[in-house]
This record gives sequence, C-alpha cells and structure tokens, in this order.
Amino acid sequence: MKVKKYVAHSMPEAMKQIRKELGKDAVILHSREVKRGSRIFGLGKKTKIEVVAAKDSDPLIYNQTRQEGLTAEKRQAKEPKQESNSNVLEELQQVKKLLFQSSLQGIQYPVDFQVVYNQLLEQEVEVEIATSIMEAVIEREKTAKIHHSSSELAEEVNKEIERRLQSTHFEGISEQSQIIYFVGPTGVGKTTTLAKIAATSKLQEHKSIAFITTDTYRIAAVEQLKTYAQLLNVPLEVAYSNEELQKAIMKFAAYDLIFVDTAGRNFRNDQDVINFQEGLPTNEASEVFLVLSLSAKPKDILDIYDQFRSIAIKAVIATKMDETRQYGSLLNITLGRKIGIAYITNGQNVPDDITRPDAKMISNFILGEHNET
Repeated sequence: MKVKKYVAHSMPEAMKQIRKELGKDAVILHSREVKRGSRIFGLGKKTKIEVVAAKDSDPLIYNQTRQEGLTAEKRQAKEPKQESNSNVLEELQQVKKLLFQSSLQGIQYPVDFQVVYNQLLEQEVEVEIATSIMEAVIEREKTAKIHHSSSELAEEVNKEIERRLQSTHFEGISEQSQIIYFVGPTGVGKTTTLAKIAATSKLQEHKSIAFITTDTYRIAAVEQLKTYAQLLNVPLEVAYSNEELQKAIMKFAAYDLIFVDTAGRNFRNDQDVINFQEGLPTNEASEVFLVLSLSAKPKDILDIYDQFRSIAIKAVIATKMDETRQYGSLLNITLGRKIGIAYITNGQNVPDDITRPDAKMISNFILGEHNET
C-alpha cells in the first residue's frame, strides 16, 4: 500500500493531485483543515485542506477485518524512510493511526466516495448510519450504470439523507395540547428555549399563556423565568412539590398553553429519572419535549435520550447549534432513535434564534450549504 499526504487549497485540487499520482483507485484515509503560511504572530496563515490518501492493489474493500488493518499497519511501519526532514516520524505515526482506525471502521471506498464518507464521519454521523447511506447511493449508481462527479455525489448523498428523513416528523406544539413540559439534563438551555417558544405563541399566535417552574434547585433559574414572565406579562407559579405542580396546573386551566420548566436531571442516575417521571403529571392535553444540546458529545446525546425515552417524549429540541460545527447528532437521533426534531435553536436571543426544521434543512446542515467553510 502506498500512502501519501497532500496539502491543497481545496478538496477538488487535492483530489486532482491524488488522481494524478495514485490513480483513480486511490482511497482517502483522512482529511482535515490546516493553517499554513507565515508563523510571525500567526499572521498570513491561510486555511488549506490536508488529505492522506493511499493506493492498494484492491481499491474497494468491503468488510475489511481488523487483522488486515493491522497487517497493513505493520507493512507501512517496515517501509524505509524516504525523507530526511524532522516531520517524517510524526507523519508516519499519523498514517499508522489512520490505517488502524480505517481498518476498524471496516470499509474503504474509491476516492470520490471516500471524500463524502469522511465528511459524514467528520460531522460525527454514526458509522453505521453513514455506511448505510453511502451503500444506498453506490447501489443506485451501479444499477443506473452511471458515475457521478464529486459534487454530484455529494448532492446524491444529500438526497438520500432527505429521503430517509421523510418518515421523521418535525412537528412542534400540536393544536390540542395545553400543558407543555420541557425536560432534559442541566445546562442545555431549557428555560431560554421555553421562553422563545412561549413568546412566539403569545406575540405571533396571540394565545394566552402561563408559566410554571419546578426548577427550584437553582435560584437563578427561577429568576430567569420570572424575568421572561414579566417581559411577556404572563403569570408564573413556582412549584416546590408534585402537589404544588398539580395545583398550579389547575389554577391555569383557563389558559391556552401552560409552559412547565423542569429541573435538570442527572441522566446517568436511573432512579433520578424514574422519580422525575413519576412526578410528571401527563394526560392527553400534555406534551413532553426533550431538550438536548448539540454541543454535547454524540454518544452522550444518545445516552441521554435513552434514559428519558421511558417518558412519552413528543419530540426533541436541539439547542446550541451556534456552539458547534458538527451536526451529525441530528441524524443519529432521528434515524438512529426514530424520534422527531421539533425546534432547533442557534443563540440566546428571545424570541429569535429558533427555527422549525425540515428534512432538507437537516440534510444541508450535514452535507450542504450550511456546512460550507
């Protein structure tokens, strides 16, 4: 296997170099953005694309075993050094690591496909989902006996993502609902998100609304919601127990919507979540939205959902989009857990910085115009 690193101004330029030197059967092992240029005070540095590519005698390897990857790694390590500069050892270590990781993923594609596949992985889309999407696009290409260019391939993958999201619902608060619960772990922005949706309901939809908070663990949380209540000129009740929560709901029975801000829970504590569920009075007129932060680790996001899924969750609200550039969790939660996304927030401004998503929007976040650098 011949492995080489390329640095170019853009991915198309890098791919042109790769095809010229390694041929059309080369595969992309890794790609990332790097800063190159003057090192004086960091001035003059420009963003470039660094791509590690390889050429193997068998360019399209499906279900590659871990042992094969380790063999390739050992073979690479035994190759004699071709360069004398101080960066050679570091680059060899990086290539060995990439080869090992690539073998664990168990699949490699020709260069055009690998570029798009790597982009999905860099967006932190789960390997199983990313692979399934790529396989569907490859199968259609084989059936139609056509070969897409890189840009066309990315568009085809976008369409495949949209196609898979057609079965996902993106519904917000339904017309028949009155009691709206916002649940989730601490620090995900439940209170701010509640205020954004409530402000829209009152100012744009002209509904009568009321606030209840059970987040009495943090004084700042009560004060924050109290401020929003004053700005919107709506009533607020603080419930220190399940009984007080029930009384507050009955008190606001005449209002169109009752927004309930709950205390953040330790999602790793099973009993904590169970106790929370038991104290959550729900009925046909209530809906529960799970608030999750996109800035959290993808695995943590899925773990949090799994802990709260015993509660009848209507949909997920994804917050803090402005604090990350990896949006793969949007696919992991919708396709992997079969749950809809009702709202996405991207800032602290109330009532702005919130939007209702759809399949095309999420597809573009993953691999489209919203993700261009």
